[in-house]
Amino acid sequence: MSAGVVTLEALNRASRDELEHALGGVFEHSPWIAARALEARPFASVEALHAAMVAVVRRASRDEQLALLGAHPDLAGRAARAGALTNASAAEQSSAGLDRLDDQEYERFGRLNAAYREKFGFPFIIAVRHHDKKQILAAFETRLGNTASQELETALSQVFEIARLRLAALIAER
Repeated sequence: MSAGVVTLEALNRASRDELEHALGGVFEHSPWIAARALEARPFASVEALHAAMVAVVRRASRDEQLALLGAHPDLAGRAARAGALTNASAAEQSSAGLDRLDDQEYERFGRLNAAYREKFGFPFIIAVRHHDKKQILAAFETRLGNTASQELETALSQVFEIARLRLAALIAER
């Protein structure tokens, strides 16, 4: 099974290693989520697979959830400027124009990334495919006012949406 587009039928038959290889990047640098979702097979739909993976994260320890959040890159951060993002993250950030910022915009993202990490201990996460850079910057400002528990839940919900979008692009229903 390749890491390109796969079918649900193939995923339902896949070994643990094959499933991790095919779905390991759906949740950023966290193939353990795909591996644990195995118990929910067979998946009747992409939505069912997504729900199983979300359930894995919901049942995970707080430390595992924080590690998942911490696996995400900063938006328009050093990794992005150095070309060191995963293909999925690079495409997502590009879709919002974050790869085409001027120096002042990079500096603003840098300040907000630092303030957010300082307050919450993990990077700011948003499903950038639904936003442009102006909306992302506004969300940064708003979410910096959240409590730690509010922001943990908000960040996880954004991770779940990113995973839903990645699964939709990766899996053919038939």
